[in-house]
Amino acid sequence: MATSADATPASVDLTGELEVLGRITESSNLAVVARISSVPGGHVIYKPVRGERPLWDFPDGTLAGREVAAQVVSELGGWHVVPPTVLRDGPLGPGSVQLWIGDPFDPVDDDVVVDLVPEGRTPDGWHAVFDGETPAGSAVTVVHSGAEDVRSLAVLDAALNNSDRKGSHCLRDREGRLWAIDHGVTFSPTPKLRTVLWGWAGEPIAEADLSRLARLRDALADDEPRQRLLALLPEDDVDALAQRVRRLIDRGVHPFPSPDWPSVPWPPL
Repeated sequence: MATSADATPASVDLTGELEVLGRITESSNLAVVARISSVPGGHVIYKPVRGERPLWDFPDGTLAGREVAAQVVSELGGWHVVPPTVLRDGPLGPGSVQLWIGDPFDPVDDDVVVDLVPEGRTPDGWHAVFDGETPAGSAVTVVHSGAEDVRSLAVLDAALNNSDRKGSHCLRDREGRLWAIDHGVTFSPTPKLRTVLWGWAGEPIAEADLSRLARLRDALADDEPRQRLLALLPEDDVDALAQRVRRLIDRGVHPFPSPDWPSVPWPPL
């Protein structure tokens, strides 16, 4: 998938007029495809706060802010993997607006990050997550890529406390660049990491990602970045983020799945 309008993150202006084109029917919350005048030929996904379904474990009306905060954290640490995202007004009220990766009306089959393979047949360079069965009764294994950028995303997810990293939330554009989307259920102060990217559990975090974590730790100690996040998240969530980052640095390893919380989202893809 090519980045919408072939725009680079540094050049994207998401402040233009929004034109709603259609609803994404498979989304659990209200999400629409829109065209934005300041991104010529490009598309965005617009998630109005008014369309957020109440959740028992996240405060009402906070999912859009979490989408934006995930992009802020990705940039502060130097991951640069979350598409440009802003909190702004639109035809359906305030919400998050994120650059669409690819063309929503012309999807193509690209390099997948998470896949299903016949049970036990994990490809070289990939990691098995768990075995299962398709609705038709075929035995399969859920696997994910072992690429370094995917490993780096797993570290970012641990920092974000991402409770919904499905395979479809990991995208590669036509140039092969990895992007991560859908971060509405992140930043809880309660441990909730739920992901399909468990292949490195217990292994040392790569030096490049330890450096990103250290950069993020230092940024969170500065008032300006902290205030940016406090405008998007409850204070407890921002404090918990800083604690998780310090803990990841101190331990230096990828976390293990928790026995107290479902460790894989459903559906995983």
